[in-house]
Amino acid sequence: MTLAELNAAVVAAVRGAVDEGEFAVPVPDRVPATVTASGEYATPLPLRLARAAGRPATEIAGLLAARLGRMPGVGDVRVTGPGFLSIGVSASLIARIDETYGVVAVPRATWPERPLTFENPGFVVRFAYARAAAVRRQAAELGVRAAEGPLTDPREARLLALLAEFPSRAEQAARTDDPRPFTRQLELIADAYHDVHEWCSPLPKGDEPITGHHRARLSLAEAAYVVLGNALRMLGETPNDRL
Repeated sequence: MTLAELNAAVVAAVRGAVDEGEFAVPVPDRVPATVTASGEYATPLPLRLARAAGRPATEIAGLLAARLGRMPGVGDVRVTGPGFLSIGVSASLIARIDETYGVVAVPRATWPERPLTFENPGFVVRFAYARAAAVRRQAAELGVRAAEGPLTDPREARLLALLAEFPSRAEQAARTDDPRPFTRQLELIADAYHDVHEWCSPLPKGDEPITGHHRARLSLAEAAYVVLGNALRMLGETPNDRL
């Protein structure tokens, strides 16, 4: 589920609740949402609707959570805090990530080539792409093939959610003629990929057998590789598989 699809799903849930008389509020056009550190979308929309409905925010959130949970393509939905909705991103998103994913005309921007250190955001992004490329080569040598499967580590969930948010940030940059939301999203994706690379390797160690867990992690690495490559080309760069 991308951020745009999340927006559409939540708006549809609100509209359905209003049409069926569960509560009475103006149906919003846009849903405020952010990606949490644990890799979920979080929205405070029920808190805003509660004022108009004259009902507790947790009650509004619970009604919307029940509706969202019945929608195809929506991950786990939880009510948190005083009335936030937390919505997971399904790993099935990965199957939709290809060379066209999120590709729109964005304003050109770049980072400096040097220094080749993590203090340079451009290096962080380019190195993440090269690292993902290396993982793909090594996986091929070891006979690991990507396949859909559970991604249970919070670091994996965060990367997946940031990849889901990528098309919306590209569209925002194109709409506003401002590359900053887009380049910042790339930096966040790259940072998240480096964490996944260090802690959630898709490559078996030693005589470790290849499992579905390795294959699922490889699918996430390949998705990051495709998205970072798309993004760098959109900014006018030629991605480099080796730094």
